[in-house]
Amino acid sequence: MVRYVVQIGDEVLRQKCAEVKKFDAELGTLLDDMKQTVRAENGAGLAAPQVGVPIRAVVIDVEEGFFEMINPVILSVKGEQTGPEGCLSVKGKQGTVTRPYKVKAEYRDRTGRKHKLTAEGFFARAVCHELDHLDGKIYTDIASEIYDLPEDQN
Repeated sequence: MVRYVVQIGDEVLRQKCAEVKKFDAELGTLLDDMKQTVRAENGAGLAAPQVGVPIRAVVIDVEEGFFEMINPVILSVKGEQTGPEGCLSVKGKQGTVTRPYKVKAEYRDRTGRKHKLTAEGFFARAVCHELDHLDGKIYTDIASEIYDLPEDQN
Protein backbone atom coordinates (compact mmCIF):
# COMPACT_ATOMS: atom_id res chain seq x y z
CA MET A 1 0.00 0.00 0.00
CA VAL A 2 1.27 3.46 -0.87
CA ARG A 3 1.35 5.57 2.30
CA TYR A 4 1.04 9.32 2.75
CA VAL A 5 4.44 11.04 3.03
CA VAL A 6 4.35 13.57 5.87
CA GLN A 7 5.67 17.03 5.09
CA ILE A 8 8.08 19.36 6.84
CA GLY A 9 6.39 20.91 9.86
CA ASP A 10 4.99 17.58 11.09
CA GLU A 11 6.55 16.88 14.49
CA VAL A 12 7.20 13.19 13.69
CA LEU A 13 10.02 14.34 11.36
CA ARG A 14 11.83 15.93 14.32
CA GLN A 15 11.69 12.96 16.69
CA LYS A 16 14.59 10.71 17.56
CA CYS A 17 13.26 7.35 16.44
CA ALA A 18 12.98 4.25 18.59
CA GLU A 19 15.13 1.20 17.95
CA VAL A 20 13.29 -1.73 16.35
CA LYS A 21 13.06 -4.65 18.76
CA LYS A 22 10.43 -6.84 17.07
CA PHE A 23 11.21 -8.26 13.63
CA ASP A 24 7.69 -9.40 12.83
CA ALA A 25 4.97 -9.33 10.17
CA GLU A 26 4.01 -5.76 11.13
CA LEU A 27 7.56 -4.59 10.34
CA GLY A 28 7.46 -6.54 7.07
CA THR A 29 4.22 -4.82 6.06
CA LEU A 30 5.69 -1.40 6.88
CA LEU A 31 8.80 -2.14 4.76
CA ASP A 32 6.66 -3.41 1.86
CA ASP A 33 4.53 -0.25 2.04
CA MET A 34 7.64 1.95 2.20
CA LYS A 35 9.01 0.26 -0.93
CA GLN A 36 5.77 0.89 -2.81
CA THR A 37 5.66 4.48 -1.55
CA VAL A 38 9.25 5.40 -2.47
CA ARG A 39 8.74 3.96 -5.96
CA ALA A 40 5.36 5.69 -6.43
CA GLU A 41 7.02 8.98 -5.43
CA ASN A 42 10.10 8.36 -7.65
CA GLY A 43 12.38 8.78 -4.64
CA ALA A 44 15.80 7.34 -3.79
CA GLY A 45 14.92 6.58 -0.19
CA LEU A 46 12.34 6.83 2.54
CA ALA A 47 12.59 6.69 6.33
CA ALA A 48 9.82 5.33 8.55
CA PRO A 49 9.14 8.71 10.21
CA GLN A 50 8.32 10.08 6.75
CA VAL A 51 5.26 7.81 6.74
CA GLY A 52 4.45 8.71 10.35
CA VAL A 53 6.16 5.77 12.10
CA PRO A 54 8.97 6.92 14.45
CA ILE A 55 11.17 3.79 14.32
CA ARG A 56 14.72 3.25 13.03
CA ALA A 57 13.92 1.81 9.60
CA VAL A 58 14.72 3.09 6.11
CA VAL A 59 14.49 1.88 2.53
CA ILE A 60 16.93 2.99 -0.15
CA ASP A 61 16.31 2.46 -3.87
CA VAL A 62 19.39 3.32 -5.92
CA GLU A 63 21.34 2.01 -8.90
CA GLU A 64 23.21 -0.41 -6.60
CA GLY A 65 19.90 -2.04 -5.60
CA PHE A 66 17.07 -1.89 -3.10
CA PHE A 67 18.04 -1.92 0.58
CA GLU A 68 15.99 -2.26 3.75
CA MET A 69 17.97 -1.05 6.73
CA ILE A 70 16.72 -1.60 10.28
CA ASN A 71 18.56 0.04 13.22
CA PRO A 72 21.30 1.30 10.86
CA VAL A 73 24.53 2.81 12.17
CA ILE A 74 27.27 4.55 10.20
CA LEU A 75 30.60 3.00 11.18
CA SER A 76 32.92 5.27 9.19
CA VAL A 77 32.95 8.06 6.62
CA LYS A 78 35.55 9.15 4.08
CA GLY A 79 35.91 12.02 1.65
CA GLU A 80 33.42 14.69 0.76
CA GLN A 81 30.90 15.49 -1.96
CA THR A 82 28.72 18.54 -2.46
CA GLY A 83 25.63 18.45 -4.61
CA PRO A 84 21.88 18.84 -4.96
CA GLU A 85 19.60 17.07 -2.55
CA GLY A 86 15.83 16.88 -2.27
CA CYS A 87 13.39 15.11 0.03
CA LEU A 88 9.95 13.58 -0.37
CA SER A 89 8.98 15.43 2.84
CA VAL A 90 10.09 18.81 1.46
CA LYS A 91 8.09 19.09 -1.76
CA GLY A 92 9.07 21.68 -4.33
CA LYS A 93 12.50 22.46 -2.88
CA GLN A 94 16.07 21.33 -3.33
CA GLY A 95 19.28 22.27 -1.59
CA THR A 96 23.04 22.11 -1.89
CA VAL A 97 24.40 19.71 0.71
CA THR A 98 27.88 18.44 1.59
CA ARG A 99 28.02 14.78 2.63
CA PRO A 100 30.73 12.11 2.92
CA TYR A 101 31.74 10.52 -0.40
CA LYS A 102 32.01 7.05 1.16
CA VAL A 103 30.26 5.49 4.16
CA LYS A 104 30.41 2.11 5.85
CA ALA A 105 27.26 1.11 7.69
CA GLU A 106 25.88 -1.76 9.71
CA TYR A 107 22.20 -2.64 9.89
CA ARG A 108 19.72 -5.47 10.32
CA ASP A 109 17.38 -6.84 7.68
CA ARG A 110 13.66 -7.53 8.18
CA THR A 111 14.46 -10.87 9.85
CA GLY A 112 16.97 -9.32 12.30
CA ARG A 113 20.12 -10.59 10.57
CA LYS A 114 23.10 -8.22 10.74
CA HIS A 115 24.70 -6.85 7.54
CA LYS A 116 27.39 -4.36 6.59
CA LEU A 117 27.66 -2.26 3.44
CA THR A 118 29.97 0.25 1.84
CA ALA A 119 28.34 3.01 -0.19
CA GLU A 120 29.97 5.61 -2.42
CA GLY A 121 28.76 8.66 -4.33
CA PHE A 122 25.00 9.06 -4.63
CA PHE A 123 24.40 5.83 -2.68
CA ALA A 124 26.42 7.25 0.26
CA ARG A 125 24.42 10.51 0.01
CA ALA A 126 21.16 8.54 0.18
CA VAL A 127 22.33 6.51 3.20
CA CYS A 128 23.34 9.66 5.11
CA HIS A 129 20.14 11.50 4.15
CA GLU A 130 17.83 8.69 5.28
CA LEU A 131 19.74 7.97 8.50
CA ASP A 132 19.53 11.68 9.39
CA HIS A 133 15.72 11.31 9.38
CA LEU A 134 16.03 8.73 12.18
CA ASP A 135 17.56 11.40 14.42
CA GLY A 136 15.02 14.10 13.54
CA LYS A 137 17.27 15.88 11.03
CA ILE A 138 16.23 17.13 7.59
CA TYR A 139 18.62 18.11 4.79
CA THR A 140 17.41 21.71 5.05
CA ASP A 141 19.18 21.86 8.45
CA ILE A 142 22.59 21.49 6.78
CA ALA A 143 22.07 22.83 3.25
CA SER A 144 24.30 25.71 2.20
CA GLU A 145 21.44 26.98 0.04
CA ILE A 146 17.82 26.00 -0.58
CA TYR A 147 15.91 26.85 -3.73
CA ASP A 148 12.53 26.25 -5.33
CA LEU A 149 12.23 23.61 -8.03
CA PRO A 150 10.56 24.50 -11.33
CA GLU A 151 6.88 23.44 -11.39
CA ASP A 152 7.56 20.56 -13.82
CA GLN A 153 10.03 18.95 -11.37
CA ASN A 154 7.68 18.78 -8.36
